[in-house]
Parts: sequence; C-alpha cells; structure tokens
Amino acid sequence: MSGNHQTLALLLFSAFVAVTLAITTWVSRNRHGSAEEFYVGGRLFSPMENGFAISGDYMSAASFLGVTGLISLYGYDGLLYVVGFLVAWLVVLFLVAELVRNCGRFTLADVVAARMDERPVRIAAGTSSVMVSVLYLVAQMVGAGSLVSLLLGGTSEAARNWTVIGVGALMVIYVSMGGMRATTWIQIVKAVLLLSGAVVLTVMVLMRFHGDVNELLRSAAGRSGHGKAFLAPGLRYGGDWTSRFDFMSLGLALVLGTAGLPHILSRFYTVPTARAARRSVVWSIGLIGGFYLMTIVLGFGAAAIVGPEAVRGSNAAGNTAVPLLALDLGGGANSTGGTVLFAIVAAIAFATILAVVAGITLASSAAVAHDLYASMRRRHAKPHSEVAVARTASVGIGVIAIALGLLARDLNVAFLVGLAFAVAASANLPVLLYSLFWRSFTTRGAVWAVYGGLGPALLLVLLSPVVSGSPESLFPGVDFQFFPLQNPGLVSIPLGFLAGWLGTVTSAEPPDEAKHAEIEVRALTGAGAV
Repeated sequence: MSGNHQTLALLLFSAFVAVTLAITTWVSRNRHGSAEEFYVGGRLFSPMENGFAISGDYMSAASFLGVTGLISLYGYDGLLYVVGFLVAWLVVLFLVAELVRNCGRFTLADVVAARMDERPVRIAAGTSSVMVSVLYLVAQMVGAGSLVSLLLGGTSEAARNWTVIGVGALMVIYVSMGGMRATTWIQIVKAVLLLSGAVVLTVMVLMRFHGDVNELLRSAAGRSGHGKAFLAPGLRYGGDWTSRFDFMSLGLALVLGTAGLPHILSRFYTVPTARAARRSVVWSIGLIGGFYLMTIVLGFGAAAIVGPEAVRGSNAAGNTAVPLLALDLGGGANSTGGTVLFAIVAAIAFATILAVVAGITLASSAAVAHDLYASMRRRHAKPHSEVAVARTASVGIGVIAIALGLLARDLNVAFLVGLAFAVAASANLPVLLYSLFWRSFTTRGAVWAVYGGLGPALLLVLLSPVVSGSPESLFPGVDFQFFPLQNPGLVSIPLGFLAGWLGTVTSAEPPDEAKHAEIEVRALTGAGAV
C-alpha cells in the first residue's frame, strides 16, 4: 500500500488507542479496587449499554474479517458461519442468560460450584475457561497480523510480528488498569464504530449495483470462477463425506458454543438484575443480527468487486477481503477516496481486535484468579489478593496468546474461532446445562463433564488436518493426522455430555436435592441472587 494509506491508517489506529487508553486511565483513577468492581464493573451497566458491549465482544475479527473473507472465497458455504453465529444467541437467550445471572457471581464456575464440592469443580471449570479464552485470543492476534501485513504491503514480517506483540501489550494494559468498567466502555465505542463502518460499506456496495441484490449475486458468481456453484451448498463442505461431516461439526459448535464462552457469560454479571441480563441479550441480538446481515452483502460484494483471486492473493485465508473492498469502493489504490476509506476500515478492524482481546483477557484472568487461585488458597484468599492475581494472570495469558498468534498467522480467523466454539461447547456447555437443569447431578459428574469434553476436543484438534498432514496445516512438514475433521465438535460435544452423565450415575456421592431446589428457586426467581 502507498505511504498515504499507511500514514492515515496509522494515525487512526493511534487515535483509537489514545482514546481507549484515556478511558482506561480515567476508570483506573475512579475505581475502589474491589473484586466486584474489577470483574463486573460494579454491576452498574444498563441493558442497552451491556447489549452494545456484548455485541462489541461478539462481533470480533472473525466476523468482520474472517466471515466476509470466507463468503468472498466460498460463497454459500461461507454464509453458513453467519447462520451459526446468529442462531447461537437463541440458545443464550432461552437457556442461559437469566439463569446464569441469578446463580453466579463472577464466572462460569460460580454457577456450577453452587451445589457441588467447590474445589475440584472450580479447578476444572477454571482450566476450561482459560483454554477456550486462549484459543479465541489467537484468532484475534492472527487478524491483527493479517491487517497490518496488508497495510504494509505484506513485505515486513517483522512488522506483522511486532503488531501481534503490541496488541498483546495493549490488552494487558486495558485489563490490569481498568478492569471490566474500562473494557465495557472500550467495547461500546468499538461496537458503534464497527456498526457505522459496516452500514457505510453495505450502502456503497448496494449503490454500486443500484440496489439490485440479484445483480450483486450474479456478479459475484460470475467472477468467482465457479458459476452458479458459488451460490449453492458444497463448494467448501460438499466435496465428500468428510467435508459434510466437517460442516455438521462446525454448525453444532457454532450454535452451542456461544453459551459456553467465558467472556460472554461474564457479561451477564455486569447488570443489576436477571431481567436486565435478558434485555441485554435482546439488545445484542438486534445489533448482532443487523451486523451479520451486512457481512453477507460485504462478502458477496468483495467477491463481485475485488474478486476471489485478488482476495486470495493478498491473504490466502481471505482475512483482508473487507479492507480491499473498501479500497475499491473508495476509488481504487491511488485515489484519495480509496486511501481514506481503506484507512478508516483498517482502523475499525484494529479497534475491533483490541476491544475483543480486552474482554477475553479479562474473563480468562478472572478464571485464573477467582477459580484456580482462590480454590487452591481458599482459606487465605481475599478479594484484593484475587484482583492482584488477576492482573498478573493477564500478563501470562497475553504472552501465551502472542506466541500462539505468531504460530497460527496463516489460518483464517473465523475458522480459528470455530475451534474455540467447539471447545466451549464440549467442555463448558454440558456442565452448565446439567448444573442448571439436572436434579441428580454430582461433583464427579461436573468434573467428568468438563474434562470429558475438553480433553477429546483438544486431542482431536492436535490430531486433525489443522495441525499436520496438509499444506495449510500449522506444521505442513510433518504428518501425525489421525482425525479427518477440522472441527472436533461432532465428536467432542456428545462426549462432554456423555462423560457428565456417566460420572453422575457412577458416583457414590448422593445428590444434594435441597441445594438443587434452592438453586432452582434462585435461578427462576432471582431470590437470593448477588
């Protein structure tokens, strides 16, 4: 890209970073340092504010960069990600949001441990939450690297690596200094920017085709090189039975995974009541639904206007389709309009990444401090020491995410998020649903449900084509692939539910039905909720 692109985009990057650091500094001066303030922002956010923050948390680089890239490369099959991400919110609304807000305090483990032996359950749930969060963070790091690689013309590998390191450093600052309150306001600002940018690009794409969606789709299909097959199922997931099972696995992971994501669950604790949590989800569904409808237009617009070959030439995984589309819509590579629009979209994408990584880092550091550390030092842990541990944990998690982000830099970010969703649906969702709805559920069942989903999910990913055995793998030079599917959800999610059931029916521990009755009343009425 030209020097004008680089200068303007870097100025906009810097402006957003300056604003978010100012928010963080302001919040850090006005906080009183309690665990409730750090983890959930004092529970002072309104449903609308929390709805915008949830949508800011959820509309990640995977959505803005990865999904649109997949649609531009694979047409209808890329569209399947949009359906899965959106339908998942119905599971959250009807099964999780209100009940989790009533039963828990800060983390997923609070809900499960309410009627179990706390220590083993908290260790299991805390471990799972950290694993899911790190996988999700890796996707955001890869998105940041792809964006800056495009901005700098793809010539500077060192600049790409330093970008990933810089994003990691910023997320540690946001979390350690500002906690949930700063993170929430950063996400709200980011959500407004992202939705505004998506609206502008969507209108420009539709204007290019005079509002004729049919013409847009015909142009996309014609330029794709696949003709009508571009608009039909099967281009990515219909070649053979393995790819079809991969699609079913992906769909299952996307629909069930959202309800198990730690950084999404933690957002329900930032509002004062369960009713407010439910209304937050309604707000977020409206915002997220509108955004994903626009990503469909942007994905097919990139295919029709930029072309899949140009998208793939810039980034093999398609992560740079939206910035390239903005460049073309603004007038081309050497035009003032193209320069400005490209820089604005790149800055919005960068803002998206920064906001999401802050939310995920906060959720994972809370799991380390509130679940793992506090359960091991239960008699001695105090709220203030927990917060100190959480701040320290954010540094360690940042380092791990940076290292893995550098390793996975050539994978599609939406695909990486699909893996995180699969692990969340395998390890977190079974134990959460069993705890809320199964009267006979026991401590052994809870621990087995977590590890029975987490272990197979991670093992199957390691033995899949994602890691070895193909040119697109993390390690293309070796082959220890034994599992044919790229997403493990089809196998690991049922195993998580099965392990929870098996652990419960083989447990000698009698279920505490009185405790379950108490939790059931609290979940449904809010009586006794924090």
